[in-house]
Amino acid sequence: MNPILLEVIGTTVQEVKEAALHGADRIELITAFSEGGLTPSLGLVEEAIASVSIPVNVMVRPHSRSFVYDADDRATIVRDTRLLRETGANAIVFGALTPEGKVDVDLLERVLEAAGDLPLTFHRAIDMSADLLQSLDVLLAYPQVTTVLTSGGQPSALQGLACIQSMVRQAAGSNLGILAGSGLTAETVVDFAKEAGVKQVHFGSNVRIGGHALAPIDPERLRALRSSLNSITV
Repeated sequence: MNPILLEVIGTTVQEVKEAALHGADRIELITAFSEGGLTPSLGLVEEAIASVSIPVNVMVRPHSRSFVYDADDRATIVRDTRLLRETGANAIVFGALTPEGKVDVDLLERVLEAAGDLPLTFHRAIDMSADLLQSLDVLLAYPQVTTVLTSGGQPSALQGLACIQSMVRQAAGSNLGILAGSGLTAETVVDFAKEAGVKQVHFGSNVRIGGHALAPIDPERLRALRSSLNSITV
């Protein structure tokens, strides 16, 4: 039995170091936190990975306008993914939808090919899809997709609990794990994780000073969260 896995957003090398020091099990490396996370520079990726011993997953998202991408965006996403293969990244974080709100299978397959042996986390684009469970079913057909980050289609994972429970049941027995994120706190995460059945959680603003996305990581908040998560095993 293991404690719940804790993934923490990092936007600078210093944040990545702080997160690793105070209890994160894995980093999601992004830039432009206030835009929901965009592709970080190669320099940042390489320095961040070199600075810690825990896994670093890297966002591939060229802009925040939507999760529907044109031909130029698609070429950029595929090229970024290929470049990230050489950095020592643990996984690619990516998501894309069709104009109808379905998983963009064509782009997904291109990204998986470009990623080589790297696994892929499909991010909260799934929360904007027309049917979350149908989208999850599509992703389950790709063994390289090992994680789905979701709030259950709601602003907060707490509000999306019922959907997340359904997603956990749907993914049971596969190699795909449901990573719950958005709106969780050290005070709510234990009961939430038990009810939802998730084995991994994702934190951003709520491990930062004042709970603000653009503020530095708060070591005290992060240690309190780690302590809470250590009280339960999965």
